[in-house]
Amino acid sequence: MSDSKEAIPDRLNGPARVVVGILGAVGLVGIVLQTFNIELLGLFPLLSNRYYYLLIALFLATSFLLLPARADSAVVRVSPFDWLFSALSLGAGIYLAVNAENIITQGWDVVAPTVPAVVSVIMVLLALEALRRSGGLLLLIICTFFAAYPLFAEYMPGFLWGPALTLPETAAAHVMGMESLIGIPLRVVADTLVGFIIFGAVLNAIGGARFFMELSMALMGRRRGGSAKVAIMSSALFGSLSGSVISNVLSTGRMTISAMKKAGYPARYAGAVEACASTGGTLMPPVMGAVAFIMASFLDVSYTTIIVAAIVPSALYYLALLLQVDLFAARNNITTPLDQEIPVLGVVVSQGWHHLMSLVALVVLLFVISPARAAYYATALMLLLSLVRYREIPALDAARKLVEGVTKDIAYLIATLCGVGLVVGSLAITGVGGAFSRELVQYGGQSTFLLLVLGAITSFVLGMGMTVSACYIFLATILAPALVKLGLSPIGSHLFVLYWGMLSYITPPVALASITAAQISGAKGMATGFTSMRLGIALFILPFVFVYEPALLLQGGDIVAIVLAVTTAILALVALSCSLEGYLYKVGRINLIERVIVGTGALGLMVPDRSFELAGLCIVAVGAGVSLIRLRSATSVGG
Repeated sequence: MSDSKEAIPDRLNGPARVVVGILGAVGLVGIVLQTFNIELLGLFPLLSNRYYYLLIALFLATSFLLLPARADSAVVRVSPFDWLFSALSLGAGIYLAVNAENIITQGWDVVAPTVPAVVSVIMVLLALEALRRSGGLLLLIICTFFAAYPLFAEYMPGFLWGPALTLPETAAAHVMGMESLIGIPLRVVADTLVGFIIFGAVLNAIGGARFFMELSMALMGRRRGGSAKVAIMSSALFGSLSGSVISNVLSTGRMTISAMKKAGYPARYAGAVEACASTGGTLMPPVMGAVAFIMASFLDVSYTTIIVAAIVPSALYYLALLLQVDLFAARNNITTPLDQEIPVLGVVVSQGWHHLMSLVALVVLLFVISPARAAYYATALMLLLSLVRYREIPALDAARKLVEGVTKDIAYLIATLCGVGLVVGSLAITGVGGAFSRELVQYGGQSTFLLLVLGAITSFVLGMGMTVSACYIFLATILAPALVKLGLSPIGSHLFVLYWGMLSYITPPVALASITAAQISGAKGMATGFTSMRLGIALFILPFVFVYEPALLLQGGDIVAIVLAVTTAILALVALSCSLEGYLYKVGRINLIERVIVGTGALGLMVPDRSFELAGLCIVAVGAGVSLIRLRSATSVGG
């Protein structure tokens, strides 16, 4: 569920493993009690801010035992400094939890006594150190600058000006206010996201990844370019539930990339297919990733509203991938190897029906009850069905590993989002966030397209140095409101930021997903990255399309407009894929000039204007006609 939790080394042994297990188990029990409002010894349910401080105490303390001080260090054992930072996090968090009511009733976030002020300074420093370990040096520099912004805001010019605060006042506002350390990012994790982390962990533990792989093979294995289509479908299914790009590449990619290479796909192409498919999984309902839950909170809408809006864009993205690998296979005569064993669909379903029922239950429950509780009920059903299917109680060691895995995910998110929350808090404390949005609108000269281009560039650049969650949170605070002020759909604006923030996963020089896939395929990382850019071209274009055409987000209520918009988008993606791969359906191979003509028509079809769409369709038809005439002429000459 986290952006890059796979980077966490396994350094748990001896006392560290025991402490992490205890802290994680206590935290998970507390989350369940709070989520279901279960009374226990008069302690639960907790006052909301007391609950958040308790989770910070437990999981921030855990993060220092899990995350090494140096990511490139050969020594991964837990050091004395790790234990010290862990103890300070636990102590400071518990102190804040105990005094939660005083913080609210006595206004400590504005004027704090000496001890709470000192604790606040310590907590800010711990949050930044945890952020450095989870997100890297660049993210630390960005967040430290914004965290300290209230200290020098009075010296900033124009719209960047803000009221001056002292160090104790700034730390108190960050730690004891409701918009910074325990702001929206952390509250989303505490109130909603943990259930989905548990659901994904349980699904993976009981063989969900392999089931989706076999299901994809049964459905697509015998089709043209079947191995690549299997990779796309399995990564979409598993990624939509795991919510993590890199873990998707590592779990499904080891099987799919090998199969693609065996079928005849070049190593760089095979790696690019897996990288793009895994990246899209985080944008695919029903679970998507942590950002989707944060988005729902920012927009103050139900999570199901985000799911519905994301259905068509994510489906179009995967359609573009499927079309391109199909056309590549057609152009290069790639077929399924005769010796490849393809499972029978009926057998796969009969062996993994409990996975499908759990997934269906989760989707239904999301629309019936709160998302937080839906994930727990779906997990409980999955465990029950698994017991029925295998007639075997899971081993104690498997349960321990499951708790450790979930604890790692939560600790990583807490370590990242506590630091990122300081950015949101500073923008709110100083008022610069709202002023910056107004300035963007003015700078854009009321030009929506110019502002979108600026936003796309900013999202992409920040995405190279931040986790996707951090990038989205930052831009959702300053950029998305500016887009909304220009009359664009709120959900479309936020999805635009998310999509462009995701691009760094497949775009050099960072391209984490592409480089990870390249390591598996044996290709060069940059070559795989540039191939991923071509395959993932829809990820570059679709945000501009759906932000102008809300019908693609299933908004507007006009079914005719929705059908026309989706149909036009599909035609555009078919034409664009044919242009990129140099192969036209019902025609065959096309030359460079014909590819340019068809590609130009595809871009015309994507402009949400009937005149452009009609012109684009005509241009595509011209390109197809030119190709047919050329091929017939070549056939006549040859005959």
